[in-house]
Amino acid sequence: MKLTNAHVTNFRCISDSNDVEIGATTCLVGKNEAGKTAFLKALEGLRSVDADYGAYNRTEDYPRRFLAEYEQRHGGSEARVVQTVWELEREDLEALGDVLGRKALTGKTCTVSKYFGDDTTIWNVRLDEREVVTHLAEQAGMTKEEARAYTGFARTALVAEHLNEEEELTESQSELLAAIEGLRESEATLGAIDILSRRMPRFLYFSHYDRMSGEISINQLNRDQSNGNVNEGDQVFLDFLEYAGTNLEELVEATRFEEMNAKCEAAANRITDQIFEYWTQNDQLLIEVRLDEAKSEDEPPFNNGTVARARVRNNLHRVTVPFSERSAGFIWFFSFLVKFARIKEHEGNVIILLDEPGLTLHGTAQKDLLRYFKEELEPNHQLIYTTHSPFMVPAADLASVRTVEDVVIRDDSNRPRSEGTKIRRDVLTTDPQTNFPVFGAMGFEVTQGLVISPNTLLVEGPSDILYLQAVSKRLQSLGRTHLDPRWAICPSGGIDKILPFVRLFYGNRLNTVVLTDFERGQKRKLDDLYRAELLDKERIVLATEIAGQDEADIEDFFDPRLYVELLNAAYELKGKHRLGVRKLEQAEVKTQRAVKKAEAYFRLLPRTYPGFSHFDPAMYLLRNPEMLEAETKAVTNTLDRFETAFERIGEFADWEG
Repeated sequence: MKLTNAHVTNFRCISDSNDVEIGATTCLVGKNEAGKTAFLKALEGLRSVDADYGAYNRTEDYPRRFLAEYEQRHGGSEARVVQTVWELEREDLEALGDVLGRKALTGKTCTVSKYFGDDTTIWNVRLDEREVVTHLAEQAGMTKEEARAYTGFARTALVAEHLNEEEELTESQSELLAAIEGLRESEATLGAIDILSRRMPRFLYFSHYDRMSGEISINQLNRDQSNGNVNEGDQVFLDFLEYAGTNLEELVEATRFEEMNAKCEAAANRITDQIFEYWTQNDQLLIEVRLDEAKSEDEPPFNNGTVARARVRNNLHRVTVPFSERSAGFIWFFSFLVKFARIKEHEGNVIILLDEPGLTLHGTAQKDLLRYFKEELEPNHQLIYTTHSPFMVPAADLASVRTVEDVVIRDDSNRPRSEGTKIRRDVLTTDPQTNFPVFGAMGFEVTQGLVISPNTLLVEGPSDILYLQAVSKRLQSLGRTHLDPRWAICPSGGIDKILPFVRLFYGNRLNTVVLTDFERGQKRKLDDLYRAELLDKERIVLATEIAGQDEADIEDFFDPRLYVELLNAAYELKGKHRLGVRKLEQAEVKTQRAVKKAEAYFRLLPRTYPGFSHFDPAMYLLRNPEMLEAETKAVTNTLDRFETAFERIGEFADWEG
């Protein structure tokens, strides 16, 4: 089963999160106290790997400002906390089909929800119970004619009730009855839920603060475990022992230290090897976990019995230091691998919820962690993680990013009122602090491209990058000329910024091509660029050449009919405010540039509509590529123009450097 959507309501700072699309990896970006952790904890509560994480607590988890109105707000019923949509994969469909028949399901998704009040989940699985009865009857050896006598019943439980009223059953009737009574309460829907419930992944929540304790008194830990009072750091150590092939009881009863030490050393070495596949900060470190007899003058409880100590050896400096004195980022990475290894062994398919992973890591180490997510976690597990670090935002996959914002509005008296946490696909929210990590990630990605890529395509701004990516992907799927991914696309900020850029990197011998907007007032800047002779004139591709007009931006590569369709969709323009080609043409008569006409049109709209942004429609197209799949003249014209641009750029490809 694959999680596709999650909707959290009535939980801590979240009144209504919005319906959140979940992918293979989902990155939740937001500033501190925005509600990122609340969203993860609500999901964890649906089905946690932690056996102690029980039902949602109304007193602790319901939004406090509404707690006194709970009964009134929910009409005497319990409030829903989370509703999730799951896509059934091939193995799930086969498991259901084996019991209920291949035609039993009427859809390939199911909904699972959970409310305050108890620890049960509410399932919505769409079944055709007549098909279930037909399948079970055939499995029981009935002919189609015999089975038809039971397919008129709306529920399998009614079939069982009918058969139980018969004085004498044939062999096939007895088998049909046994098959139905083998389902919970003789209900096909409950039977389907039982099958899927066993296959539904659990949620593993791991916080930035969850780190293995570096020093553990075995006697004290044994007492804490008996009392059910083990802290998070010590729990990770227990997971480490299990990973090492032993447990606390064996340590307590151990009569041979050497055997226990050997197991701990082997486990530590194994995890250290995994870390260094992705840890590029310092490859001279080694984790050591060993058991010692307590020393009487140490602080309690480490002054009696057996003490387990984790230390980090630095082979370069030939010194070991306590685990707690190494970088918090390194300890977190080690601790997560321990926890994940144990959960994976016991739970199998889990959905991983990481709260601010790698927060204390250096920026390049955070990029290494992203690589670990991509290569090790994503192929086998869905991952949802939170961050406010630019280095943890996947700039190459902005479609996986969701912004998290505690939305505050002002009422008629201009008093601030919180609407609670909102989670959106749109990375451009009203709060610049929420956006900052996303823009920081894009800037870092651009800078990396400038430094390391020998083939650079300069464009006007970030929206140009998104348009080029979206249309290139469509052309590639059609087997047509597209933009080779070996081009590093860099926003220059405009034609007047191109010359400084080229001069800055001229000594690096970059293979540079320019695709730039052009308006009449920029002729002098273009002449200056030509006169500098740092770039061949042919390498400067003007948007006017592609669009076939005197002034043009990349938006003019679009057929006007497709461009207005894109604006209507991106900004949800409806009714009398819906934009048409004629309205766009009439918005401003002094320019040919579609983007300037759009800006003029949006200035006439009511304030309830957002202001026009170059970025919004570009991001919408990237996330909704099906707009380019329509077999219309407008789409054909658009693809043709972009293909012409890619052909011009491709003339200067120099992959040999």
